[in-house]
Amino acid sequence: MLKRLDPLLNADLLHVLASMGHGDELAIVDANFPAASMARRLVRIDGAGAPAVLSACLSLMPLDTFVECPAYRMEVVHAPEEMPAVAHDFQRAIDEAERRHVPLGRIERYAFYERAKRAYAIVATGETRSYGCILLIRGVVTSA
Repeated sequence: MLKRLDPLLNADLLHVLASMGHGDELAIVDANFPAASMARRLVRIDGAGAPAVLSACLSLMPLDTFVECPAYRMEVVHAPEEMPAVAHDFQRAIDEAERRHVPLGRIERYAFYERAKRAYAIVATGETRSYGCILLIRGVVTSA
């Protein structure tokens, strides 16, 4: 155990986050997502919900500030405007980590699948709420 490091950040996830570069994408997905058949790199964190894993990742990974939208949720099928509770939890985690409001975009379900297939990695969580999937675009770390 390391001091001040979220315990959800296991060695595999830390390696993925450290290996990603600017513009790389990370998909954090729910327990129903076909992660094993889609992932180029798969990290499993089965015992945690997707918003908690999102918060842990964002404690280390900056979101891209050079794109219009650095985070996307999966749209609800037949109700794209609907924002499920898990998406509200994603929005709160993003705003807290970024210390500002970063609007959460949305992607149609099958378009999300295609983008997740091309992502640098997929993090499979134990999230059981439907549409508990989010795609992040990594930003840059700058010296202060």
